[in-house]
Amino acid sequence: MTTYIVLLNYTQQGMQKIKESPARLDAAKKAFKAMGAELKEWYLVRGQYDAIVIAEAPNDKIAAKLALSIGAKGDIRTETLRAFTEDEYREIIAGVKVEIL
Repeated sequence: MTTYIVLLNYTQQGMQKIKESPARLDAAKKAFKAMGAELKEWYLVRGQYDAIVIAEAPNDKIAAKLALSIGAKGDIRTETLRAFTEDEYREIIAGVKVEIL
C-alpha cells in the first residue's frame, strides 16, 4: 500500500457544521475501507491547516477518488501528498546519479 499525507482545511460550510465533523470523519473511514484503503491516523492541528490525515491506498487513482469524493461534499479542501517510507527513500537515493558536467 502507498502512504499519503492529506492536509485538510475546513470550508466556511464545514465550520458552520463543525459539530457534525466527528460523524463526517467516521463516514470518511468507511469510504476509505470500501475502496480498499485505510485512514490510519487523523490529527486536529494548529497553523496553516486544520487537520492532517495519514492514509494508505492501493494506488494514486484510489487516493485521488477518495480526496475528490470527500472534497465534493463541500466541508473541507484537501491537499494530498504522496509519502515515501524510509526504505523507499533509501532505494530512491541509491538510484540517484550525480554527474558533474
